[in-house]
Amino acid sequence: MSQVDTLDTQRLADYLQQHVDGFKGPVTAEKFAGGQSNPTFRIKAGSGEYVLRRQPPGKLLKSAHAVDREYRVMEALKNTEVPVPKVFHLCEDRDVIGSMFYLMEFCEGRIFWDAAIPEVDNAQRTTMYTEMNRVLAALHSVDPAAVGLADYGKPGNYFERQLGRWGKQYRASETRRIEAMEELMTWLEANQPADDGQVSLVHGDYRLDNMMWAPKESRVIAVLDWELSTLGHPLADLAYQCMQLRMPPKSGNLSGLQGKDRAALGIPSEKEYVAAYCERRGIDGIDHWEFYLAFSFFRLAAIAQGVAKRALDGNASSKTAGWAAQVVEPLSQMAMQVVREGA
Repeated sequence: MSQVDTLDTQRLADYLQQHVDGFKGPVTAEKFAGGQSNPTFRIKAGSGEYVLRRQPPGKLLKSAHAVDREYRVMEALKNTEVPVPKVFHLCEDRDVIGSMFYLMEFCEGRIFWDAAIPEVDNAQRTTMYTEMNRVLAALHSVDPAAVGLADYGKPGNYFERQLGRWGKQYRASETRRIEAMEELMTWLEANQPADDGQVSLVHGDYRLDNMMWAPKESRVIAVLDWELSTLGHPLADLAYQCMQLRMPPKSGNLSGLQGKDRAALGIPSEKEYVAAYCERRGIDGIDHWEFYLAFSFFRLAAIAQGVAKRALDGNASSKTAGWAAQVVEPLSQMAMQVVREGA
């Protein structure tokens, strides 16, 4: 097994017994199959079950794999309307297991990977999409300063910063020239809406399979994978989720609803989903929707390129990371289709 897939459980147990109240060894660790970015392990110990999330070993892109930010935001949200796991400890000493990591509670629940949620009936699907919408609006309604996150992101135009950040990340990971990506980056730079001053906590990867659902209820008990969270524009999260639902049912490790009869499945249309979000947040409507969607495609393409580069370098945390190289061009092409045809 590679270093990505294994942990020194004896050393880990010794460390956690010293730093986490009530923690007792011995420890066993089993790596979860999902997760392209930060390797995640189910920890079984004498004191119970936990989840450990770590940075991958090896050379990392600047600001990537921010498990320390994940820990901080989940700790900050513990008493809000946003369901998050309880976090126990952040270890910034890379000598313990070879990279930074944190420990959180193991939540007993369900994760759904298919956006059409075939495991449930229509009424439950409707409730689940309503619940996702409610949780997203709740997240964007949190006052960052009130939960100690006033400095969690940089001031200024969020989309301008994000275009700069992901443009640099893309160039750092680029393995070949993709014309649609070049066209998309040029269009986004030229068509940024004026900054409207909206700032909220944004998740950055808000989607069905980053949520733990109650064992028998259509209720989110934990929003997971906060690596890309920051202070930013709330419509980035909304557009990102809607972007995914426009994608094919099987697109790499993502699942969309392209070609699905949403009404027949009990799933709201994009227009209905956006309208429900706007109502929850007291927004009259959304201008420049095609920009927000196109930006979401661009950012996901840049992330996928980073995963593909790590796969080439041998540092990707999943054996299936090679999918990423195949989706960068189609994502940028879908974005340009949105631009040409309108949202």
